[in-house]
Amino acid sequence: MIYFHIPFCKQACHYCDFHFSTSLKYKEEMLAAMQQEIVKRAHYLEDKVVHSLYFGGGTPSILDAEDILKLIGTVEKHFEISSEAEITLEANPDDLTAEKVKALRQTPINRFSIGIQSFYEEDLRWMNRAHNAEEADSSIKRVQDAGFENITCDLIYGYPLLTDEKWKSNMQKLITLDIPHISSYSMTVEKRTALAHFVKEGKTPAMSDAQSANQMLMLIDTLTQSGFEHYEISNFAKNGRYAKHNTNYWKGQHYLGIGPSAHSFNGNSRSWNVANNAKYIAALADNTDFQEIENLSKEDQFNEYVMTSIRTMWGLDLQKVEKDFGYDYRQHVLRESQVFFDNEELEILENHIIRATTKGKLLADHIASELFLVDEN
Repeated sequence: MIYFHIPFCKQACHYCDFHFSTSLKYKEEMLAAMQQEIVKRAHYLEDKVVHSLYFGGGTPSILDAEDILKLIGTVEKHFEISSEAEITLEANPDDLTAEKVKALRQTPINRFSIGIQSFYEEDLRWMNRAHNAEEADSSIKRVQDAGFENITCDLIYGYPLLTDEKWKSNMQKLITLDIPHISSYSMTVEKRTALAHFVKEGKTPAMSDAQSANQMLMLIDTLTQSGFEHYEISNFAKNGRYAKHNTNYWKGQHYLGIGPSAHSFNGNSRSWNVANNAKYIAALADNTDFQEIENLSKEDQFNEYVMTSIRTMWGLDLQKVEKDFGYDYRQHVLRESQVFFDNEELEILENHIIRATTKGKLLADHIASELFLVDEN
């Protein structure tokens, strides 16, 4: 798997703490540096067959089709891109003009992740999104009309403006548009964001845990009744249209991250690139170091598996735990899980698969943290 972090946006959403710049002044230098990183780190993945490419950010749809072709072309020189590869472009609705969609049709992009967030104008303004409600609707139809079928859309819930009626309407809109995959996230207040400042100054109410929990349950109920599988805490798919890239991530597959702030994982270590555009570009130009590396202990690898597996419908496999980490780890999981079995927040299937119940999905990250092993040395 290869992930591209495209660190550019037209404007800053009030809730976002991802790395990006609103200036495109050094776009060409950035693309050149990212191509250099592909060459420099081509050895990182042992498996030279790439089954997924993911353009994330930032706002990757800010790139031209020619920019995307350059990056994919560099990958093709050093890896084999599978004929069945999923190649995803995250896109803002306002970028998906008829001309842009037509140009993207001539690239290998075969999946769109469209950041809708809401179909309500006042909500989009509150978030400081670059698109409006009309563009949220028309962008989806434009992509569908161009022949793209593999589409996922993002929605956000759990913020003050979102009544239950509006939340039902947002979900129903995507169901009616026959979107095969939906990702949905609770609004969180991250440090050093405009939203955090507004909450601190009393300009907007704090987020409500009760509202978030209720709207998550509404999400699960509405989408599962409409034929979606709830295959990961924040992700729903119809007809097996799971996101290959993210599913492989949750299943512990190795991946290479390209671009400033991008993360990589090879099973034994994790690395992350400097989250600074100028420093990243300079380091690639000067052939100097641009990343930090963390070697993962056995406990780290176990905790990583717990965190990702508990979030999915495939659950935590006790047989895998014993095979990969040892009998003591299996017993640790069973012992620490008992309180969650008693509270009906976890269930055990076929005597070796532990999975979160609907009740437990509201607490998945907390449950996972309670199952972690801490190296006391």
